[in-house]
Parts: sequence; structure tokens; C-alpha cells
Amino acid sequence: MSSPNTINSIHTFTHFFQENQERFLTFAYSYIKDKAEAEDIVMESMIALWENKDKWDVNSNPKAILLTIIRNKALNHLAHQQVRMRVEDDLSDFGQRELNLRISTLEACDPNMIFDSEIQHIVNKTLAKMPEQSRNIFVLSRYQNTPNKMIAEQLGISIKSVEFHITKVLKVLRTELKDYLISIFL
Repeated sequence: MSSPNTINSIHTFTHFFQENQERFLTFAYSYIKDKAEAEDIVMESMIALWENKDKWDVNSNPKAILLTIIRNKALNHLAHQQVRMRVEDDLSDFGQRELNLRISTLEACDPNMIFDSEIQHIVNKTLAKMPEQSRNIFVLSRYQNTPNKMIAEQLGISIKSVEFHITKVLKVLRTELKDYLISIFL
């Protein structure tokens, strides 16, 4: 079976395949470590050997040619597997970094701070809609802790007017913050 002429017939080729199949399968499996893949590689190699039988030199060794084809197909398979594993590792690394980022962001999250900033945003938005004098009186009273008597003197209005403006702003704020009031008290 050392000459290509000896495997030119289908019968002879089939006999050659059956006689050497286990040996070549063992060779492929020893590198691929996957029986089904090794079988596919051996079958594809046998087909390639048969399809190119007319290109061999008369003194060619079909077993060596087939072994070379199997070797090259196994190398291609392993190289593809190596690339796939690198991509999977990169994706896994990316996924791990992304997961770590989400964990650290969530750990750094202070619900009270978020809650406070939401409330402050609503208060600022509500104050911006209020008449200027009501807004100024409320800011002086609540943010700057100015006594009502001093606010009345600064603005030239009565203490009752200062109390009226503060009450008016507080009423609007209560309405705007109604969803947060229960949480604030809890």
C-alpha cells in the first residue's frame, strides 16, 4: 500500500481506510481530546486524501500524506480553539470588571444621599416657582436661620406677613413632597 496507484480504486481506498482508521483516529484524539472532533478530522482528511490522489508522486506514502493532512487539520482546530478560548477569557475578564464596577458602585451608593438630593431638587424646583418675596422670606427663615422679627425689619413688613409667606411656601412644599413625607417620618 505504498504507492498511490494501489489506492486509486474505491475498493482499495476503503480497505486502506478501514485498515488504518483506528491508528489515525488515535493520533488525532491524542491532540484534540474530543472523540467526535477527532473522527471529523480523520474523515475530512480521508476525503482530502481521496480527492487529491492524482497529485501524488508514484513513490508517495499514503499513510504519511494522510498523517500530514490530519496533523494540519488538528493544528487548525487547536489554533481555532485557542483563539476562541482567548476571546472567552477576554469576555470573561470584561464581564468580571463590569461586575466589579457594578458591585463597587452599589456599595458606594448611599440611599440617604440619593433620597436627600431628590428632595432637595424638588424643594429647589418648588422655590423657583414661588413669588420672589415668598422665596426670599423662606430662604432667610429656613436656610439662614434668620428670626421672623429680623426678616420683618429687613423687608419692612409685619411679622404676620413673614409668617404668612413661610406658611404659604410650606403648604406648597408639603403638596410637592407628599410622596416623601411618610418616608421622612419613618
